[in-house]
Amino acid sequence: MATRRETKWVYEFGGAKSDGDASMKNLLGGKGANLAEMASLGLPVPPGFTITTEVCTLFYELRKTYPDGLEAEVNAALKALEARTGKAFGDAANPLLVSVRSGGRASMPGMMDTVLNLGLNDETAEGLAVLSGDRRFAYDSYRRFIQMYSDVVLGVSQDVFEEIIDEYKESRDLIFDTDIGADGWLDVIGLYKAAVSRELGAPFPSDPRDQLWGAIGAVFSSWMNERAITYRRLHSIPESWGTAVNVQAMVFGNMGETSATGVAFTRDPSTGEKRFYGEYLVNAQGEDVVAGIRTPSTISKGRRIELKADEPSLEETMPGLYRELLEVAGRLEQHYRDMQDIEFTIERGKLYLLQTRSGKRTAQAALKLAVDMCGEGLISQEEAVLRLDPAQLDQLLHPTIAEDAVRDVFVKGLPASPGAAVGRIVFDSDEAAQLAASGQSVILVREETSPEDIHGMHAAKAIVTARGGMTSHAAVVARGMGRPCVCGAGGLKIDAAQGVVRSLGRELKRGDLVTVDGAMGQMLVGEVKMIEPSMAGEFASLMAWADKLRRMKVRTNADTPHDARTARRFGAEGIGLCRTEHMFFDADRIAVVREMILAVNERGRIAALEKLLPMQRGDFVELFKIMEDLPVTIRLLDPPLHEFLPHTDEDIAAVARATGLSPASLSARSKELAESNPMLGHRGCRLGITYPEIYDMQARAIFEAALEVAAATGKAPIPEIMIPLVATRRELELTRNRVVSMAERVFRERRAQLDYLVGTMIELPRAALVAGEIALEADFFSFGTNDLTQTALGVSRDDSARFLKTYEERGVYERDPFVTIDQDGVGELVRMGCTRGRAARPALKLGVCGEHGGDPASIAFFESAGLDYVSCSPFRVPVARLAAAHAALRTKR
Repeated sequence: MATRRETKWVYEFGGAKSDGDASMKNLLGGKGANLAEMASLGLPVPPGFTITTEVCTLFYELRKTYPDGLEAEVNAALKALEARTGKAFGDAANPLLVSVRSGGRASMPGMMDTVLNLGLNDETAEGLAVLSGDRRFAYDSYRRFIQMYSDVVLGVSQDVFEEIIDEYKESRDLIFDTDIGADGWLDVIGLYKAAVSRELGAPFPSDPRDQLWGAIGAVFSSWMNERAITYRRLHSIPESWGTAVNVQAMVFGNMGETSATGVAFTRDPSTGEKRFYGEYLVNAQGEDVVAGIRTPSTISKGRRIELKADEPSLEETMPGLYRELLEVAGRLEQHYRDMQDIEFTIERGKLYLLQTRSGKRTAQAALKLAVDMCGEGLISQEEAVLRLDPAQLDQLLHPTIAEDAVRDVFVKGLPASPGAAVGRIVFDSDEAAQLAASGQSVILVREETSPEDIHGMHAAKAIVTARGGMTSHAAVVARGMGRPCVCGAGGLKIDAAQGVVRSLGRELKRGDLVTVDGAMGQMLVGEVKMIEPSMAGEFASLMAWADKLRRMKVRTNADTPHDARTARRFGAEGIGLCRTEHMFFDADRIAVVREMILAVNERGRIAALEKLLPMQRGDFVELFKIMEDLPVTIRLLDPPLHEFLPHTDEDIAAVARATGLSPASLSARSKELAESNPMLGHRGCRLGITYPEIYDMQARAIFEAALEVAAATGKAPIPEIMIPLVATRRELELTRNRVVSMAERVFRERRAQLDYLVGTMIELPRAALVAGEIALEADFFSFGTNDLTQTALGVSRDDSARFLKTYEERGVYERDPFVTIDQDGVGELVRMGCTRGRAARPALKLGVCGEHGGDPASIAFFESAGLDYVSCSPFRVPVARLAAAHAALRTKR
């Protein structure tokens, strides 16, 4: 199939010039763009070339084949790479070896595939041995290549090769891989190749060009592997972005004691502190560090002393190279104006940079970095606000372990990702996901994690590994997810088959309760005392900047004094939804509510309502006192009556005692009121129209409470009375008139008055369609996007869990529409309601009070729709404040 030939598929980097730069991340991926940028800065980057993300898209469109002209461009880039390195691809005497790596525009650590040492075969391996003067290094590299290529490209399990090595070492009384010499690796290579032939029925490929195209295809294919799909779903990365492929000349960290490989961060990615941070391994390749196969040493001497580690730091073993790396790291941070995550290799005393990217960080670190870098003049307040992902705030708003807590330390490791969590021990990622889905809190305990564990890591409250360092897969992914993590807990002895883990003579079993303290690197026995988070310091500074930058107000959904106080502490600017029916479920009230509902006439209902009036008034007094002179939106009684109906003989008997009616008549009345589809039944304004005395009582309670608080405090509350489930103008007109009439009556009785508003919740498609008519009776609209989503999509929120996940996986919905608003459907109804409502009443106040009010992606949509405020649960208020600032800033750009 022919494609556009004018398109450039391959971009070179390194040497005198690079075809790309950092601005081309969408086309070259983050890795390719940054390699080109570093090369242009004159930094020591091994040369190579990048195959663009557009090729990945076409690779799938063309059913895993390549566009016309790609092969010619790759061949030309390979020839240029040979010229830059002075080596030849496939040449036995002077072989060029390359790495083949993925590189999406968003960092996805460990989720896609990599192949190192590509180009080795029997002849080029011997040539490498002669050139390097180190046969052991050459054949160690060759066996690594066979193992990695077979796993990534040919689909032969790593276990096959690990078993061969283990048996080889055991038969010769060897302990470590490093104990195997050159001749030993030659023996292992023969066993590897025989295993591949046995598994596949074909020999291991020896042609370097065949190897190259096999690796390129495998990297593109890894974009759609299960772990990458899971990671994209968890981090909202679109499938359409694709990955680039980077082909780069190899440099070797496994050429003896003057060679090394490592990962460095320009600041601490766990805390955000301004200190050089990282790990390295002598005589190793990069995969050894990130895969957690060996526990690496620290880069800096100070960190080694702090961790009481025995292995010398890079600063101590190679002080000149440490200083060079430190200088390069400083340049990169200044250039990118962000904390950098740098992969490096030292080959026989020469430093090379293999990657730089903005480092994954915890929420705590992201907050400190943003505020500190603003203070240092690196970034503006606007940039600082945009640096903190609103979703990360969840990590900052939950408890940590109290200083005076009793710590029964089971094991200590490296503090890989801060935070604290309590849960039950599991040893398997599938089990973690299953138990978490059933509502249990679990702690995933593993020897080490791999990309295949991504679903279990996401399900777990925290992760603990016996192996791996601060830059291992477990550490990097846990920080990105905001999970507490302890790595390199070498004292752990895990027997997953028996379901036990041992440390220092003690034993815990699967299902035992433990606490993980990621900041201290400890796993503690049992549940430990926690403390509430602090809202001061850097958090207060950044949120103050966010508040200055946002346009929309942020209110809270609160039905109780506790919720209202919590929300105010988190910066809520009023209540956007008080669900009055939630006030009636207490044991001392439910019987009175049932008495009211089951009453056979108005007189009986009024008698019950007179008992409820002082209770409701007292509720509103408390809320108004807490919110002072901020607006409080109170939704009048809304729920389906069946939620209050007595269902047991005991409940019916209680109502009978209160009313004097017989249990038989009450049972008959209960059956009479039962509905086939209560969600669309006798509820909301329909209840207020058929039984107007209910809304009369609630309106009286609101106005009496507001006047009482105004008189007592000197601060007049601003009640906003919301009529639910309105579909027609007449419904709102009838209920509004009753509320206004009650307000006038109470004001006359109390000889005082105050300002108030009457509006409605837009939660039915018809209400959005005729919003212009309804607005003539309304002072405000609040979009109830929970029910609006249900009624627009014809999907029950309570029952949708059975199929929504499948719908997301198959692309029916990009995201769960009850979490992130469906902009094309439900969102269009919101826009329509806003436009038509304000056309009829320009001063109409507009807000949202569904769960979407706390979702950052939905908040961005509400900003574009012109809403005045969002309302969300108390713990989401800071998230909404920051998301509203993000939305306002991005609208300006």
